[in-house]
Amino acid sequence: MIWEQAANGFAAMGSEARLLVLRCLVKAGAPGLSVSEIQDRTGIAPSTLAHHLKFLAGAGVIEQERIGRAVISRASFQRLEQLAAFILSECCSEEKRKAANDG
Repeated sequence: MIWEQAANGFAAMGSEARLLVLRCLVKAGAPGLSVSEIQDRTGIAPSTLAHHLKFLAGAGVIEQERIGRAVISRASFQRLEQLAAFILSECCSEEKRKAANDG
């Protein structure tokens, strides 16, 4: 994952409302939720919710699929795992380097 993709992904999660929506979709799992289900679970107004969903989808942290009249949103678990791996990829590297130099 390149820095720009990581920054966009983390920026998408950078508001309480978008983080609330994303966590709601993570809890729902692979089946995802319709926009009305997300609205019921989060209490976010429809126009505001549409904005947040668009932002999350644009960053690739959620996926959307039209099924009939409904739009189903799902967490992109692959992208979320990539973001987690990116932020943790250098976990404790300085500590390990220091221990190797001291040993």
